[in-house]
Amino acid sequence: MKPLEDIRIIAVEQYGAGPFGTVHLADLGAEVIKIEDPNVGGDVGRYVPPYFDGEDSLFFETFNRNKRSISLDLTSEAGREVFEELVKVSDVVYSNLRGDVPAKMRLMYDDLKHLNPAIVCVSLTGFGMTGPRSKEPGYDYILQGLAGWMELTGEPEGPPTKSGLSLVDYSGGFVAAMSLLAGVHAARRDGVGMDCDVSLYDTAVTMLAYLATWKLNAGFEPVRTSHSAHPSLVPFQAFEAKDGWMVVGCAKEKFWQRLAKVVGHPEWAEQDSPFASFSSRRENQAELIGLLEDIFRERNVDDWLPELYAASIPCGPINDVEAALTDPHTAARNLIVETEHPHYGTLQQLGSPVRVGSEVPEYRRAPQRGEHLEEVATEVLNLDADALEALRSRGAFGAVAPVEPDTAETEAAAR
Repeated sequence: MKPLEDIRIIAVEQYGAGPFGTVHLADLGAEVIKIEDPNVGGDVGRYVPPYFDGEDSLFFETFNRNKRSISLDLTSEAGREVFEELVKVSDVVYSNLRGDVPAKMRLMYDDLKHLNPAIVCVSLTGFGMTGPRSKEPGYDYILQGLAGWMELTGEPEGPPTKSGLSLVDYSGGFVAAMSLLAGVHAARRDGVGMDCDVSLYDTAVTMLAYLATWKLNAGFEPVRTSHSAHPSLVPFQAFEAKDGWMVVGCAKEKFWQRLAKVVGHPEWAEQDSPFASFSSRRENQAELIGLLEDIFRERNVDDWLPELYAASIPCGPINDVEAALTDPHTAARNLIVETEHPHYGTLQQLGSPVRVGSEVPEYRRAPQRGEHLEEVATEVLNLDADALEALRSRGAFGAVAPVEPDTAETEAAAR
């Protein structure tokens, strides 16, 4: 069996953060049944430009492989009935909505425990379910600003800067997945489920990590650093070479001693040098970095890196996205995977970084909206065709199209 093959997750999810959390669980074998609202065309991620056609988008494919999809109107009585039957035979109800919405939609443990006492209800929201911001919508960009990330990012003379990636969303997804697994473990041990109140805000603030500890306990004033330099370790930053940029970092004294030799100044690492220790290099940072910048500009990136690698100094080129994707190490780690899609054909994307044992994950394309209704109805809920049709006629899976009257009968009635 795959590591999570015995876990069933009902996912009332949308866009990026929530689906990013569950896609890694699905890659590990968890059965993720994605609930899509037929009233709005399903997950909004299906329509993210520029690469979309109808309900197919490359954005949606990224976050929803290995999942199953059913269209289910949770606002209808029949749709709620189907949802509650799923709760009875599942381990988790997972959602990413605004903080006050899970309670309104009755997705909380107290709403569902009568159906399944061991159900785990994971709610990934922007700001959590408590506190003054709980009813606010939370998006990655907003959170990067609120949590102090943007004030820390960019050149000192430039404006506050967002990360080029939606790191709050992705980190929040990972935190939600971790909470989910811990909740399932506890529920199986104790027989009692719970709510897991996870938020992007909590995730972003706690990722301030040691900078927050320094601030809270020592009055540290975080500032933006030139060329993305480390706040305390010198040198550890981006350096401009003759033809491009690279990162060189001395996180240990031994790396500095080696770097001093590579740049032709072994005396900089000697005991009487103003650059001999972590502390002295930090005190003389401006002088040292100026000297190093002049030296690194004399040669190309590809001239410096072999020497730095040979000396086992932490370093690397600053790649563009294409270079990162075509790096030989990317291929060696099997990070580019393929799925077959009815619209896109053979589709390439990145595999999961989560590794459990030696088994290579299997990857299946993201589902079409409502694609797995019959499978879920028969395999999971044991519904026959008549029962399924009755639910459909009651609007469980979306509005029922009006039946066009037979032409002959209409004419006869008119006469």
